[in-house]
Amino acid sequence: MPELTPDGLRAAVARIAPSRIPALTQHLFEATTNAQQTQSLAPLRAFVHSWAVFVAIQRRPERAARLHELERLVDEGEQDPTAAVAEIRGIRETAEAEAGL
Repeated sequence: MPELTPDGLRAAVARIAPSRIPALTQHLFEATTNAQQTQSLAPLRAFVHSWAVFVAIQRRPERAARLHELERLVDEGEQDPTAAVAEIRGIRETAEAEAGL
């Protein structure tokens, strides 16, 4: 896992999912603006949390593929999503733990 800083997360995203750099940059801009407007670090903490979990998931291709498959199943709405939602939650919780969150 990279350092949980904007630069560390940007470098990790550039390596594992370069197409997501514009989204990361936009999210960081919005978080910084919101932090200034609200005089709170909460938007920046949310940015770090979101992208650290993203990196933790994406750095393991099999886990990322499984997450995308589960999300697709939930989005289709053709079957009971309970098991898929529980597995998604588990994947995210594992990623949070790996990121030290």
